[in-house]
This record gives sequence, structure tokens and C-alpha cells, in this order.
Amino acid sequence: MLWLWNTSSREAYPDERLESSANALNSEKIMQSLPTTLYPTSVSPPSLDLYPLRQTVSSVLSPPTAGYNRRGMVSRGESASFKPLAARQTSISGDGDGYCTLVDFAGYGGGGANVGDDLVVLLYHLQHACKRIASLVASPFNSSLGKLSVNSSTGSDRDAPKPLDIVSNDIILSSLRNSGKVAVMASEEDDTPTWIKDDGPYVVVVDPLDGSRNIDASIPTGTIFGIYNRLVELDHLPVEEKAELNSLQRGNRLVASGYVLYSSATILCVTLGSGTHAFTLDHSTGEFVLTHQNIKIPPRGQIYSVNDARYFDWPKGLRKYIDTVRQGKGQNPKKYSARYICSLVADLHRTLLYGGVAMNPRDHLRLVYEGNPLAYLVEQAGGKASDGKREILSIQPVKLHQRLPLFLGSVEDVTELESYGDVQQTVNPGYEV
Repeated sequence: MLWLWNTSSREAYPDERLESSANALNSEKIMQSLPTTLYPTSVSPPSLDLYPLRQTVSSVLSPPTAGYNRRGMVSRGESASFKPLAARQTSISGDGDGYCTLVDFAGYGGGGANVGDDLVVLLYHLQHACKRIASLVASPFNSSLGKLSVNSSTGSDRDAPKPLDIVSNDIILSSLRNSGKVAVMASEEDDTPTWIKDDGPYVVVVDPLDGSRNIDASIPTGTIFGIYNRLVELDHLPVEEKAELNSLQRGNRLVASGYVLYSSATILCVTLGSGTHAFTLDHSTGEFVLTHQNIKIPPRGQIYSVNDARYFDWPKGLRKYIDTVRQGKGQNPKKYSARYICSLVADLHRTLLYGGVAMNPRDHLRLVYEGNPLAYLVEQAGGKASDGKREILSIQPVKLHQRLPLFLGSVEDVTELESYGDVQQTVNPGYEV
């Protein structure tokens, strides 16, 4: 119970009396003599339980244990009521008093008939990792964390402080280990893949924190991931060799892929091979809730997303395409607008919802960690993914950190762009920003 003080009766003491006070002591005595009234109110005093960041991550988002089964992952009793919804993939209305979580959706067939228990368990641990990363990204301490040097030393037995993208990488690796379902993880942050478990059924490729350079400016960032089946025919090879070959699978062999957008909302967008679906993190329950079911990218949009500052380094074909569509002289008679965040996940998320094309025309984005997972997601939403000449998913990776141009978006927009021929930027002076 909180008590509010009412000093409205101060008028009983004229201003002259206050002004005639000889010193502060007299004034204090006068204020103490004022009659007061106590009123009860239902407003509770604020809680001062200010948990440190490390404690919050470890306690509120406690890591699940290995072999966590589907029954244990259904955290709410009413979740079972969404089994028919997920199985039929019907649209969700706002009339119900419950919701469908990512685990419910995948576990009850919403992601397709080929989603087994092992994949559901893996998704559970992966989403858990992304919740922890979301907490770090939103933390007031992430700015200083992002500026720490990987090689810095604390002068003790503790591990040296790590930048935010490396911390994110460690969080994901830990969650994948706990799942017991992953044989190898290949990350953009590592030179070589990490072998985890000999009999793990899946291979995970990941960009732990795309756009991390934008953290200080609070610009959206994201996590990108792709999931393949382990190639059992390679089991006889040495660990290093089979780890790399498993990670260099063609994109058309993906089982699932997705991204997590850390922005005004935390959104996990995923495909399990049967459509593209988005789940928004409900901070009151800690669950990713289905909010965008069976996303279909418009066949044509009116937005292009690219860094226009590089215009004079572009090839003739790309310059001509951009000049044409923004004047409304392309196949779409409407003038196009430019929207560019310089965060791949954020630019693609907007493109998925509104249509158009998001691109980076130079050899900059990594095929294994960014190109293939996002291309699979876009195609499952009815869009198109290209390097300007070939379909992304048809390209065989030859190196873990192989780079390429990337054009993602509406089918008609990407097809029209390709028709201009010379759209891949070969001039690369080495931009610092």
C-alpha cells in the first residue's frame, strides 16, 4: 500500500510568514507544522529488482537440457487446442484467447509432413538461443560489449571479453550442443566447422549476428540459419573432412532455413519445406507466436533496396535497370522507391512483406551462411533468388566462406533485373563502410 501526501492546506500559512523566516531552520519547522492528510491508493511501489544482464540471461532463459522431448516443450495447457490449426495451416484470427507457438506449429504438422521429432527438438533449442541473443542486443550493455577486442586479456584465468557477434556464436553453439541433434555447425565467425556429435542427424550453418556493426546506432540486426541432413555416406571420413563436406551442401538440399530479426519486435521467420511462416516473440510469455502464416511475397513490388552510393561502381546493366524502374519506365509503370537499411535481414523482411527486390550486386555476401538459407526462404514464399545469372540454390559451394552477389525478391522484379544482363558488380575498391 502506497501513501500519498496532500499538502494542499499550505494556504493556512500566508506567504508573508514564510518570507519572514529568519533561516532555513524556521522554514523547516513551518513545513513540519503543516497539517497533512493520508490517502490510501492501490498503486504499488515500484520493484527495485534490477537483475544484472548475466543473471537475467542465465535464470530467465535457462538453457534446456539435451534430449528435451516434444511433450516437455509444450509449456501451456491450451497449446494442444492449436493442433487442428497447425495441421490445416488455416489463418489465425484475433478471436481466440490462445496462440500457436513455433514448437506447436512444427510439432503438430504446420511445417509439413516431413517435420519429425528431431527437427522439432532442434528448432526448440535454436529459438532458445535466439531469445538469448535478442536479450543481449536489447541490453544497455551491448554497446560496450561490441567494442571489446577478441584478443584482449583480463589478466586472470577468465576468458577474454568477446564482441557481441562472437558471444552470439557461442550462444548458438551451446544450444546446438544441448539439443543432441546436430552433427556439425559451420559459422560465419569460424574459419572451420565445429564437429559436435557423430550421430547427430542435422548440419547447421549460421550467421550468428548479421549487421552487428549497426548495434551502436540501434539499427536492426539478425541471425540467419540453414539446416541440412547429415550425409551419412561421409561418416567414414576424418572429422575435419566430413565436417567441411557436410557444410558445403547445395542449397536445394536444405531441410529448413530462416532468420531472426532483432528490431522493434523480435521476429523468427522460417521455412520447414512447406511455406514460409513468421513468429513474433511475446515478451510476456517468452514464446515465439505465429503471426504471419504462409507468407506470399507479391509477384511484383515497387521498392528496390541497394546502396545507391555505389552507383558509379555498378556495371552498365544494373545502372540502366535502376534508372528505368525509378522513372516508372520498366515493366511496372509505377515509379519505384528506394528503401535501404544496410541490414540484410531487415531489408529482406520488408521485401518479403511488400515485394520488390533486395540486392547486393558485388561479391560480398556468403553463399553458405547467407545466400542459401535466405534463397530457400524466399523461394518457399513464392519469390526468386539469383546471383544475377544463376539460381542461388543451384550453385555448388566450393569454399565455406565463398562470396557472391545476391538478388532476392519478387519473381517478376528479379526476372526483369536479370534481363538487363550485366548486373554483377566486378569493381570492388574495398569500401570501409
